Amino acid sequence: MWRRGGALALCLVAAFFGAAAAAEGARDITGASYSAPTTRYAHGVLGDDIEYGALELQFADGSSRRFTLPENLVFEDTAPRLADVTGDGFPEVITVESALALGARLTIWNSDGRLASTPHIGQSSRWLAPVGTADLDGDGSIEIAYIDRPHLARILRIWRFEGGQLTEVAQKSGLTNHQIGQDFITGGIRDCDGTTEIITVNTDWSRIVASRFDGTKISSREIGAFNGSSSVDRALACN
Repeated sequence: MWRRGGALALCLVAAFFGAAAAAEGARDITGASYSAPTTRYAHGVLGDDIEYGALELQFADGSSRRFTLPENLVFEDTAPRLADVTGDGFPEVITVESALALGARLTIWNSDGRLASTPHIGQSSRWLAPVGTADLDGDGSIEIAYIDRPHLARILRIWRFEGGQLTEVAQKSGLTNHQIGQDFITGGIRDCDGTTEIITVNTDWSRIVASRFDGTKISSREIGAFNGSSSVDRALACN
């Protein structure tokens, strides 16, 4: 579960923000956090009217770098997420960016800047909630899952980074992972006895749902009653 501001524990941002230092050190991202709080996007889906205008990265060699968004974009997110999406052995950073007129998109960053993005949803005040990152179908490639408009459309979408871009590979409706005003995202990805599953809830928040991706389609099944965050935590722990 990712809670608002949780990434601050990942790193202490250095006092200076220059260009990336030595090439090897700059590739090895060890921490990320949002900064430059702003109220220029009045959506408030995460419980307040504050979003963020900059992303801070810290590297293994002790250097750091800051990326500042233009005025028409904000980071509308609980926290940046570190994951090796490209398979090169170094982590990238996964964020949610929202455009003031076009809503949210998922974006991957590396030490040089923005690496790839999904399309914006297409309308202001429309958001997406990341679920997690994993090799969901066991083919060696990494997929990224999120819920598209968790309060409206409630669609699980799975994307794969390949050929330098994000490509959608599957979707399934009837699933969600966030309620308006919460500063956290419910669920995630679990691995139980070698089986990778996406954990979310159904649309009326009564049942916990486990979904699998076989490389072509998503199959889902209910695995228990939703009784708050603790019940989802138990599911993520394979209990």
